[in-house]
Amino acid sequence: MDDDQIRARIEELEGEERKLRDEEGAAAETNHPEVIERDADRLSAIKVELDQLWDLLRRREAARRAGNDPDEQQLRGGGTVEGYLG
Repeated sequence: MDDDQIRARIEELEGEERKLRDEEGAAAETNHPEVIERDADRLSAIKVELDQLWDLLRRREAARRAGNDPDEQQLRGGGTVEGYLG
């Protein structure tokens, strides 16, 4: 994945996240907790994937600044990026 593809995927996921959050808000107002429950897993997965993609984008930029090939950077596992502190 190149930088443009990564950014496009980030935008796609952020759009989906906004849509799901809007649906959750409407569901809360109309007392439909099943919608919130249904969307919770997908929102969690989106969060992890976004963290992975932002991490990859930052590491690609760091590799580029260091004079290395950014294409050598690979997407890290969700457990790795979610385990960062700070």
